Amino acid sequence: MRAIWKGAIAFGLVNVPVKVYSATEDHDISLHQVHNADGGRIRYQRRCEVCGEVVDYSDIEKAFEEDGRTVVLSKDELKSIPAENSHEIEVVQFVPSEQLEPMMFEKSYYLEPDSKSPKAYVLLRRALEDTDRVAIVQFALREKTRLGALRIKDDVLVLQSLLWPDEVREASFPSLDADIRISAQERDMSAALVESMAADFEPASFTDEYQVRLRQLIEAKLEQGESLDTEETFGVEAGEGGKGEVIDLMEALKRSLDRKRGGGAAASAGGDSDDDADTGDREADGSKPARRASGTRAAASKTEAKTGTDDSGAAPSKSSARSTSTRSTAAKSTASKSPAAKSTESKTTADKAAGSKTTASKSTASKAADSRSATKPAAKTARARKPA
Repeated sequence: MRAIWKGAIAFGLVNVPVKVYSATEDHDISLHQVHNADGGRIRYQRRCEVCGEVVDYSDIEKAFEEDGRTVVLSKDELKSIPAENSHEIEVVQFVPSEQLEPMMFEKSYYLEPDSKSPKAYVLLRRALEDTDRVAIVQFALREKTRLGALRIKDDVLVLQSLLWPDEVREASFPSLDADIRISAQERDMSAALVESMAADFEPASFTDEYQVRLRQLIEAKLEQGESLDTEETFGVEAGEGGKGEVIDLMEALKRSLDRKRGGGAAASAGGDSDDDADTGDREADGSKPARRASGTRAAASKTEAKTGTDDSGAAPSKSSARSTSTRSTAAKSTASKSPAAKSTESKTTADKAAGSKTTASKSTASKAADSRSATKPAAKTARARKPA
């Protein structure tokens, strides 16, 4: 056990130094709340209702509210109250133990001698034994002035904290004021039932069945492997001062990766036959060169149209064919120098840009070759029509 408080019993002029230990403990299994979907911990925050900020415990004060007014009390102001600084258990009177109302009993504390010689401690204990009385004391513990009873249990002084008189409610039930008649036979039967169940009280013979069953359930789930790594149930808090916003990093990374993979697949499938799909994928990646490449394809298409026949069906001249070839070559050069290769945001984006550049270059080169093929027969036909 660990001492929770140190003080001294003031027994007249006798001072008895003692250490205070909690004599009782809660045997209930501690459970906490989790999200049923993933087992993540559910936590509560100290959030200010005025500014909405999460407040550190060191910045929290206590306050009293009454009739629409709030009075804030600082820690220093509370410590200035004399009772809060007192580590003295003052004996005020000795009373017969039967006069204590059990309903007033609150919590029990063991008192251990805190001096080299426990003579004063033993003297007080003997005085209580010889007089068969209980010492009524006053003391301060955990920011409260308390009333207590000092008694003996197995040669150890026990401090029993008591409720104040105004903390015990008065029982007032009008239904009990009614005149109820009970026959002698009913009283005899009830007395016989009591006698049949009479026994000496042995606390060790009673067991908290619920806690036993709960422990068995937990152990069974552990044996079957139905448990989580505790570290996996804690989220990642974002923001300074612990704003309480929890970010699912795995989910964010997964979505980002799926978007990148989906964009690359669409770009490869589109090729040179689906210009709109290719442009859309590039714009999704945030690279502006997609529009320039699209413009280059439009210029190449315009050049190809110029290499065909005019409205009268006549083929263009040699100078027109050369000009068309020059423009096709320029378009090819422009496509090769597409700024898409300059994108260095990430490896994935660079790979897509390179793939798109290659596709655009091949498409432009193919169209330029078709343009040259269409121009040559047209030029030969023009020479054949010249007069000899």
